[in-house]
Amino acid sequence: MTMTETDGPRPLVRGFYERRTGSIQYVVSCPRTKRCAIVDPVLDFDEKSGATATRCADEILDYVRAAGLSVEWILDTHPHADHFSAAQYLKERTGAPTAIGERVVEVQRLWKALYGFTDLPTEGSQWDRTFAEGDVFSVGEVPARILFSPGHTLASVTYVIGDAAFVHDTLFMPDSGTARADFPGGSAVALWRSIQAILALPDATRLFTGHDYQPGGREPRWESTVAEQKAANTHMVAARSEAEFVRIREARDATLPMPKLILHALQVNIRGGRLPEPEANGRRYLKFPLNALEGAVWE
Repeated sequence: MTMTETDGPRPLVRGFYERRTGSIQYVVSCPRTKRCAIVDPVLDFDEKSGATATRCADEILDYVRAAGLSVEWILDTHPHADHFSAAQYLKERTGAPTAIGERVVEVQRLWKALYGFTDLPTEGSQWDRTFAEGDVFSVGEVPARILFSPGHTLASVTYVIGDAAFVHDTLFMPDSGTARADFPGGSAVALWRSIQAILALPDATRLFTGHDYQPGGREPRWESTVAEQKAANTHMVAARSEAEFVRIREARDATLPMPKLILHALQVNIRGGRLPEPEANGRRYLKFPLNALEGAVWE
């Protein structure tokens, strides 16, 4: 018999807001077994000094210990363009397997060429598991499944864990609309179709977004429902057809500068959150191309 989102206990979800990049990290746990998954963890990085730190990831580990949880999965929804993934660090601390969508190989191939990385493996071997559309797994006794959700990136997936869906950079909070689709490999058409699949989930499904940029200076928020998004998402209410959405999304994207860390972050994140290996002097170096993102908006 196929598991459904209602077969197991309702998962507990704790969000951790990272103010530097507006990112939300999650711990989703099974209340019966105390097993959990960590979703989209952040490795701290200061681009001005080149310093890295593990404050965000350590806060998550402190919560896991205090709540008596054991980590079953470390999940990334996609290769992030605005922060480093802490997946590898957390794997070293917990022993839990890492996972991402299987189409990450396409992102690896695209960015391998842009970076000129001749020796980067591009078959997804940097993760312990790469999920395909429709794959099922579990967090404790909570059933989970994969929705392939491209548009923001070629590889984006939504994790549907019980009645909670981790929708990454597809839908933001209703007052913020939807995510951009103009990165290399992005597509506003694909994003519209991914959002339709998410909004086809039951109305009471809890949706947890990947970012919040505090419009109007309000406090950070990251949880909504399918019903709330249908009723109030600024982009989805304004665009009642795919063509309208593409027009609105592409017009908005044409005004947006690239994330300030895109060239820093992707060379780490296509390696599963691993920093570059030390060179002969013992130091690690980020290296990125000049003039690779043609037509990008300047601030």
